[in-house]
Amino acid sequence: MGQGVRMSSVLYAAGLVDGTGRAPLVDAAIRLEDGKVQWVGPAGRAEARPDDRVFDFKQYWVCPGLIDEHTHLGLAGDGRTYEEMAEDSDELMVLAGAMNLRAHLRAGITTIRDNGARNLVGFALREGVARGYLPGPRPLVCGRPITCTGGHFWWCNEQADGEAEIRKAVRKLVHEGADHIKIMASGGGTKGTIPGRPSYSTAELAAAVDEAHALGRKTVAHCRAKESMVRAIEAGLDLMEHAEFLEPDGVMRYDPAIAEMMREAGIWVSPTLQAAGYPTVLALQAKRERDGLTPAEEARLCAAETRVNTRVEHFGRMLEAGLLPRMVAGSDSGCGNLAFGHLDYDLRLMHRGGMSAMQVLESATRITAEAIGFGDQLGTLEPGKVADLIVVDGDPSRDVTALSRVQAVFQAGNRVA
Repeated sequence: MGQGVRMSSVLYAAGLVDGTGRAPLVDAAIRLEDGKVQWVGPAGRAEARPDDRVFDFKQYWVCPGLIDEHTHLGLAGDGRTYEEMAEDSDELMVLAGAMNLRAHLRAGITTIRDNGARNLVGFALREGVARGYLPGPRPLVCGRPITCTGGHFWWCNEQADGEAEIRKAVRKLVHEGADHIKIMASGGGTKGTIPGRPSYSTAELAAAVDEAHALGRKTVAHCRAKESMVRAIEAGLDLMEHAEFLEPDGVMRYDPAIAEMMREAGIWVSPTLQAAGYPTVLALQAKRERDGLTPAEEARLCAAETRVNTRVEHFGRMLEAGLLPRMVAGSDSGCGNLAFGHLDYDLRLMHRGGMSAMQVLESATRITAEAIGFGDQLGTLEPGKVADLIVVDGDPSRDVTALSRVQAVFQAGNRVA
């Protein structure tokens, strides 16, 4: 996976964090050969050969490339509603995807999962990256997310009701080339759906899991509703998105019993914290300092801050419940005003919720690689692994904001940004 051209490079850095959880290596060097990590160690022991490309990053730090488990490449993240974005043609969605891929790559994300695009948009973008038509993170795509009739993302055109239709949808997607299967277990931001209520029964979700696993594919469930979380666990889903503990009345209420179910089941969790409205908070806080806010804007800011704080608090309680080793990084980029290039927003909020900077880095690298089934190839800087790495300004094991200051990006041994 991710083989580069036949070449060798040596990078020198102020320090290196390899993503395994081991202590950082100060005054470090790393050798890359044929797209793989060949050696990591003290700079004084590195021996550059005459034909090596040598990179001097001695004022910066090196760490594994980031992995974003939850994106929507075909959506522009420009503040429009789902209904407004759905009016775009597939061709425009592909163009938006090309823009999004470039933004994420420049931000140090070297692998992504696309968790739902219309028709063949996701597949086209994956093929475009594979052919070298456009730069971008290594994309793993689900194709169209499976949803009930009129459900969340129905306009992606994979509606299925009942176990038989769901199994048929899974087979069709896998035959088209889906890397994983995404199913909408509750309503969401799509007009007419109810985020606080489940969309599928446990038996329907289990049918998707059974069919996907039989075909060698992992499963992902969109779960905003509290009851959808329970059903996803009971059905054996591999990964839960959002985990909002949302009830039919629209209020998020943390439930320790469900968190314990999640821990016992060993389900992976992608909390997508910035999706609670963090970009809105940042934009309105900046406007308040610059120009001041109208009463309506103050109310919007207060509501957004409350949603974000609630999600961060619930995240912290899930960590306390023992879910730290199962937390993966996902931005939900593309939806609403969640622009690409800002997985770092989620990482900051995970830090605020109780993760150390080192734990945040592991979540966005090694742990997410394990969750998507590529832990043997991606996520750490160890000999034999794919040489995906980023150069950042600061020690990311101590300062989570260093991941917002990306200086260079290497993918499969090649400098790409």
